[in-house]
Amino acid sequence: MNNYNIISKSDSVKLSPEAIVGFKCLSCIEAKNEVCPFCGSMHSALPMQEVIAVGFGNALLTKNGECLYSEMEAQSCNDYISVAEAEELAAADPCHDWRIHLITPFSERHYQRQGECHWVLYEKGEGFA
Repeated sequence: MNNYNIISKSDSVKLSPEAIVGFKCLSCIEAKNEVCPFCGSMHSALPMQEVIAVGFGNALLTKNGECLYSEMEAQSCNDYISVAEAEELAAADPCHDWRIHLITPFSERHYQRQGECHWVLYEKGEGFA
């Protein structure tokens, strides 16, 4: 994993990405559109305008494993949140492990916030069917 040098007046100190963000950044998968600042490889990032909902299945927003939003608990489509709204919550409390989970019958995609407006795909699955 990459280390970052922080230069002070006295000397240089090396910090791991975990020390910078406050949690362990998971390895990203599926090279597509952006270079990860933590691992240096190409990966897929979740667009800010996407709604956190899947229709049949469930979509979740978690903070340190605790569910803060579930599509299944929404009363109507008007209660769904977007990735941009999740980003606002995460930006207000950034030193935690924020994740978005999109679970459908034939597909699962799991994203972790790894910096400002940067939700990275770290795991894919076959879904629950």
